[in-house]
Amino acid sequence: MAERTPPLPLQLLACVLEEDLDAAIALGLMDYAPSPADAMLDPRFPDLPTRLMQAQSRLRTAWQARERYRQRNARLARRAAERDARRAPPPPDRPAAPALPAAAAAILARAKAKAAGRSDG
Repeated sequence: MAERTPPLPLQLLACVLEEDLDAAIALGLMDYAPSPADAMLDPRFPDLPTRLMQAQSRLRTAWQARERYRQRNARLARRAAERDARRAPPPPDRPAAPALPAAAAAILARAKAKAAGRSDG
């Protein structure tokens, strides 16, 4: 004879009592909606619906805190990047180009050398 699977609220409660919230979530803890009959499923736990609702609430609170933490880290990283961008020296202008093109500079140098040679003699 096959063993009967306990009703879902009892399975959820077992997971919550064992602090196996991953299993409870996988079973549908966050979708659980209390029913008046749930309180009578196990005489040892007449507060079964309350316990499951509290577990849902704790998880929601933890998830909201995690989201706030992630948003805060993103905000701090963005501010740090903005601050670093303001502190960074401005990009250097284009390197100073020579006053004359290379060919003109060579011609000028030869002319100066020729003129210097004439003034010596």
